[in-house]
Amino acid sequence: MLTSERHQLILQMVKEQGVVKIQDLVDATQASESTIRRDLTVLEEERFLKRVHGGAAKLHGMTIEPSMPEKANRNLSEKQKIAMYAASLVEEGDCIYLDAGSTITEMIDYLPEKDLVVVTNGLMHVERLLDKGIRVYVTGGYAKPGTRALAGGSALGSLEQYHFDKCFLGANGIHTVHGFTTPDPEEALVKKKALSMSRETFVLADHTKFGEISFAKITDLKKITIITDELDEDIIDLYKDKTTVKVVMI
Repeated sequence: MLTSERHQLILQMVKEQGVVKIQDLVDATQASESTIRRDLTVLEEERFLKRVHGGAAKLHGMTIEPSMPEKANRNLSEKQKIAMYAASLVEEGDCIYLDAGSTITEMIDYLPEKDLVVVTNGLMHVERLLDKGIRVYVTGGYAKPGTRALAGGSALGSLEQYHFDKCFLGANGIHTVHGFTTPDPEEALVKKKALSMSRETFVLADHTKFGEISFAKITDLKKITIITDELDEDIIDLYKDKTTVKVVMI
């Protein structure tokens, strides 16, 4: 089978099934596993699909953004493991920024009972933080009903007042070429401003975010550590020269 024919068959299967295992692609094309893996890498770079653990998946629309209730229970066990590891990085006396996001929300329960200051644009975070007795500052801005995030000029302006030891962000898309992205340009600006005010920045994202590209760019991959769950080694290889990827085993 010619390479172009193989690619066409792979894309057809991904389109029809949503998610396809590598072994199914091997069986359908009669190609070797190494050949299929190379095909998937090429097709991901050309933005036709995304690599996932053990196979490939259909890309989501660039402006689609699930609401906070929709995101809260997706891949919950993975998010909790990622959140637990991220919280372990917080040290005595840290001032940290917590981005609005479902994985960041899970992080709050694991934050240490230490002298700690938190700045956030996530309205869903505030009650949990107060219940833990953590001193919390909330950015200004308008409240987005779907994601419960504060965004806009006031949010950007308030972030100018702070400096952070560590910044913890979420992202809808992580791509080797296009970096970190999110559907809303105004939320992207808030994330970018927050990371610019921090000594260290971490992006918390489960495996489904890799290979995705959303509408608005946050920043390039460099100088940011990604904390994620299980990934195939060849997917990790695509990112390791561009950034640091910490894989938390589930």
